[in-house]
Amino acid sequence: MSDIKELTLQQIRAGLQEGQFSATELAESSLAAIERQEPKLHAFLEVTPELALRLAKNVDDKKARGEILPPLAGVSCGVKDSILVEGVPCTAGSRMLEGYLAPEDATAVANLKKAGAILVGKTNLDEFSMGASTENSAFGPSRNPHDTEKVPGGSSGGSAVAVASGECVLSLGADTGGSIRQPAAFCGVVGLKPTYGSVSRYGLIALASSLDQIGPLARTVEDAEELFLAIAGKDERDATSVDFVAQNRDREGGLKGLRVGVPAEYFGEGLDKEVEQAVRSALEHMEKNGAKLVEVHLPHTPYALAAYYVINMSEASANLARYDGLRYGKGKKGRTLEEGYLESRGEGLGEEVKRRIMLGTYALSAGYHDAYYLKAQKIRTLLSQDFAKAFEKADVLCGPVSPFLPFAFGERTKSPLEMYIVDVYTVPVNLAGLPAISLPVGMSGTGLPVGMQAIAPPFREDLLFSVGRAIENS
Repeated sequence: MSDIKELTLQQIRAGLQEGQFSATELAESSLAAIERQEPKLHAFLEVTPELALRLAKNVDDKKARGEILPPLAGVSCGVKDSILVEGVPCTAGSRMLEGYLAPEDATAVANLKKAGAILVGKTNLDEFSMGASTENSAFGPSRNPHDTEKVPGGSSGGSAVAVASGECVLSLGADTGGSIRQPAAFCGVVGLKPTYGSVSRYGLIALASSLDQIGPLARTVEDAEELFLAIAGKDERDATSVDFVAQNRDREGGLKGLRVGVPAEYFGEGLDKEVEQAVRSALEHMEKNGAKLVEVHLPHTPYALAAYYVINMSEASANLARYDGLRYGKGKKGRTLEEGYLESRGEGLGEEVKRRIMLGTYALSAGYHDAYYLKAQKIRTLLSQDFAKAFEKADVLCGPVSPFLPFAFGERTKSPLEMYIVDVYTVPVNLAGLPAISLPVGMSGTGLPVGMQAIAPPFREDLLFSVGRAIENS
């Protein structure tokens, strides 16, 4: 059997049908790759061999009975450890939830199982998804497979590493302000942040409920599309989910006639020269293949990062109130209820989580709500209007995912602001609820991946996949 790292979804589907290998062999190959590479990469917090082999056997039994195999049959998949998988530990990268067993599947996970995917484990992340490097994981960071001295990005860093290293074919991440796209760019894989509401958030441990979105990571655009289609759709248990019918409007001419908006604000001061060169080369390549480049402006972009973090921290402070050692989390027996509460949160939560809870609580407090949270929401509206105007001139918008290349461990941990600026090009998309995809477009002189971000109007994931395939195949 071919190395799992080299197999696409189509190849797996064809190989299963032709009897070249079984789903059990595919699962064993993925589990072997995890065992071989985990000591140096630490992409997984929990490996689930029994579950993987049980799901693989189900696929093999269906084939033996002559049944039509589901779309993801035999495909190994990692799941970010903030997404529930029934009976499997779920920590959200925090000591607070160490030992917690998920009572049920998240809707996205249930959809994966229906589609025949083989779940091989739970992937590493920044604690409660708060971070951009996976350095905030309470269980240690994941490492970039292209250079293990560099971070893989975050917060879905483990999911990106698992796919990039060939430990699994697909993975699920969750994107609050770039947490799928940025690690995808840092690890050289494809990562999609879907339109808000297109994928159910039921069973996702929330960071900021109005921003969070589950999405796919894969090695190819087509594989990412297949995973997205498997998990998208309305869920009665998530009131924010929508009746999303995936469109299939592939452009027959590829990039020909496509209007590509290039936001001037995404190519300003602070952008690494190698990142800019790779992205501009990709844009020039698109133009040579028939696309029309159009300069657009997103004038409120300079305010996006500040608005995002006010909203993020405010919603996080509310969502994380439940982790008090009584309702959820490891409890400490203090002399009083308050003492036990403080000790549980004090010992169970990391520094970045505490920082965001305190700042979010402050922003929501009496006397400051209008000055911070309300103002941030007004900026959010202005950003959405900026995008709407830009899409009057362009079909998609393209620019960098991150202003710089994957950085060394410890390089940005001393100053929170140094870390937060990693998200400068990705957070506007979440604030506006738009779909965006990270596409590998080159390598730096030191062999580190560079990603380009394509952004589309709401529910036009089909356009992103079409553009991505054209770039990938050209």
